[in-house]
Formats: sequence, structure tokens, C-alpha cells
Amino acid sequence: MKPTLVIMAAGMGSRYGGIKQIDPMGPNGEIILDYSVKDAVKACFGRVVFIIRKDIEKAFRESIGNRFKGLINVDYAFQELNDLPGNFKVPEGREKPWGTGHAILACRNLVKEPFVVINADDFYGEEAFREGARGLENLNSEALEGFLVGYRLANTLSSHGYVTRGVCETDGDTLSCVTERFKIGRNDNGVVEYQEEGENFPMSGEELASMNFWGFSPALFPVLEARFNEFLKVSGTGLKTEYLIPSEIDSLISEGNMSVKVLKTEALWFGVTFPEDKPAVKATLASLIKKGIYNSPLW
Repeated sequence: MKPTLVIMAAGMGSRYGGIKQIDPMGPNGEIILDYSVKDAVKACFGRVVFIIRKDIEKAFRESIGNRFKGLINVDYAFQELNDLPGNFKVPEGREKPWGTGHAILACRNLVKEPFVVINADDFYGEEAFREGARGLENLNSEALEGFLVGYRLANTLSSHGYVTRGVCETDGDTLSCVTERFKIGRNDNGVVEYQEEGENFPMSGEELASMNFWGFSPALFPVLEARFNEFLKVSGTGLKTEYLIPSEIDSLISEGNMSVKVLKTEALWFGVTFPEDKPAVKATLASLIKKGIYNSPLW
């Protein structure tokens, strides 16, 4: 069975002010998501499952999903605010779904095989998808295990401001924990550092960073569902609380209930964290096209 790619895209409409306002980055109007699907096809993925909201389904299918017909099998799962277990109700005034853990649960009835999951608006690079496809071959569908494609921290920074990254600690090639570090960037001397409580702490830039490129066994779904139920008991009344996949995986690892391998890549990650990042993203894509890594037009 060819591997499955799950793309979390439920936030696209709200984040960009409407699905059709997604900024083109390639020279022929391609968006970042196009390059992810292209890299997945090259790495022999056989299906892509888009996690979207029901209210953007028509626009998403027309402007994005339909362009992949004949190239890869396409399915849709819907992250809905009221997709809640038991008798839980959406708190009055809450408008957004419950985060990345909740998003992954949206495809629990569609995905029965090991799968890769990524963000829709991040560029991960061809090498990451090759590593991901190989990683899936080694996952046991019935065991609670997974992997993370880890990027060199210096390859994930923006030149236009500080960013937040999940910094990985490993024991050999096994993930020990992911620590969220805020305000990471380069200082005036080019040294990578992060800020915490008003102090600056230097980093080497060689640390491994998680950019939400995960591989999971389907055994994760019932575990996530049970833990989401517990999350709602504690934090379900909040209007902005989020059930996040990195924190859940970190907890499962620390409890000794899950094993996660780290697959290292030298690929360059990029995204549009700040408006000023757009010219650099466009220039990088143009450079990759010039090197022959991508066609232009892409499809």
C-alpha cells in the first residue's frame, strides 16, 4: 500500500481571510501546499487527505483539491468545532476548533494505515518526504509508535523577526522530549539565541527543531480520542484552549507509553511567518526551479 499524507488545512480560510486569497508563491501562482503535494507524489505517496472545515469545502475543492486529480488520490476530512466526545458541548462564545490534536482526530475514520501529517502552509522539502515515506515502512500499524522529521534549527529561522520552535532532545535516534522555545532568532552578531523572562540564551543553531512533520501509526487515534476527552474535562470550558499534538506526544513519551524516532534532514524549511518573508520564499522557490528540482509550471 502506498503511504498516506494528511495535510492540516482547516485554518486556511480564517488565517488568510478566505480560501481564494492564499498568497501565490511560485512563478505561476503556485502556493506552498502545491510543492508539498508534488514532493509527496515524487516520494510515492498514494493518497492525500486534506483536513479542512466544512464551510470552506466548495472553495477548497475548486481552487486547490481539484488540481491534483489524476496525480494522487484525494480525500477530505472535516475538523468541526462540535466534533466532541460524549455529552460535551461547545462553550458559548467559542469560535475556533480545538487545535492540531483535534485536527488529526478528524481523519480517524478515513485513515487505517500509518500516515504522515504536516501543516498546509509550510515548505518541508523533497528530502523530508523521502525520509517520511521510508519512516512509514518501518511503523507497526498496531503499535503506538511514530517518528518526527527534525530540522536543523538554523534552517528554520526568519530574517525578519523572532519565531517559536519545538526544540527536540534525543537519546540516539529516539525523541526524549520537545521543549517549546519562544522568541528564537539571530542577534546582531549572527548568534542564534532565545529569550525567556527578559534574558537571552545562546544556542548553537545545530539543535533539532520540530516543524510538525510527523509520522504515526493508526494506533494513535483511540489514544488521542481518550486523551482529548480528559483534556475537555479540564480545559473544555476555555474559549481559546487548544489540544495540541506536540504536547500530547511529549506527554506520551514522558509517561513511557510511546516511542518516537527522529529522522534528521538537512532540508531547508520555510514559511511566511512575517509579511517580509514573502520575497525570500519566492526567491528560494525560483532558485529551486532554476536548479531543476521543480518544474515551472509545477503541474
